[in-house]
Amino acid sequence: MKDSTYSKLNPRLLKIWRNYLNMNKYKVSYKGPGPGVKFSVEALRCHLRDHVNVSMIEATDFPFNTTEWEGYLPKENFRTKVGPWQRCAVVSSAGSLKNSQLGREIDNHDAVLRFNGAPTDNFQQDVGSKTTIRLMNSQLVTTEKRFLKDSLYTEGILIVWDPSVYHADIPKWYQKPDYNFFETYKSYRRLNPSQPFYILKPQMPWELWDIIQEISADLIQPNPPSSGMLGIIIMMTLCDQVDIYEFLPSKRKTDVCYYHQKFFDSACTMGAYHPLLFEKNMVKHLNEGTDEDIYLFGKATLSGFRNIRC
Repeated sequence: MKDSTYSKLNPRLLKIWRNYLNMNKYKVSYKGPGPGVKFSVEALRCHLRDHVNVSMIEATDFPFNTTEWEGYLPKENFRTKVGPWQRCAVVSSAGSLKNSQLGREIDNHDAVLRFNGAPTDNFQQDVGSKTTIRLMNSQLVTTEKRFLKDSLYTEGILIVWDPSVYHADIPKWYQKPDYNFFETYKSYRRLNPSQPFYILKPQMPWELWDIIQEISADLIQPNPPSSGMLGIIIMMTLCDQVDIYEFLPSKRKTDVCYYHQKFFDSACTMGAYHPLLFEKNMVKHLNEGTDEDIYLFGKATLSGFRNIRC
């Protein structure tokens, strides 16, 4: 499977991509190698493992160590709460999961990661019902009116992420988050004190972005990676093997954005805001499954970081 480049995009998406390059909302100033550095699969896996630090905000991090945050963050360290697992599934929210009949296969994994408000009720046949981790962006936590009430969010471990200005430290990000989700987070914790709910450190998305830029042939959007790509790296950190469903689209590829909504836009698959096209190229490069698995099932299989020797 060949890499995709921006020259293949339709004019509307090409225009959006150029606008984002010029806007540079997050003040990205990449000084690293590339673009276009070539890595073998093994070398890229080691590079990701060594340079992308999957860690959560802790009660010792300023300003989360102040009295106004006392008792809100989970007491248990993230790594003691999750994994290690052997086989994990990352289930995208793509429209092409509809009528896939992948539910049973997905539920057969030791752990399943889902995104944002993607439901399982009424869709079990296609997406399964098991939810071990739910990764959500701060926009959902801040603006979704049902977030505090919907039982969808009370299953499994929650992780919220919010983009900072490029490589900002925690105090700087805290003063100027992308979406100010902190009060909603506290409200949720008061309502569900026993449910693990973590906040991803804001440095991690940019550590990942740097590597995507390093290996991409083009300049990529100066916006953070997608939740999908973040979820893949989180699970690669916790699992021996990660099966990813419909991140690389199958023959069922469609302009319907989400399997649970009737919303059409090719940007969902090709990416406008996030550097999705380049994320897909990276996953394609790391894929150890067959092209047939992608075409028929939208399934890519990646080795996790746990047992690799670098």
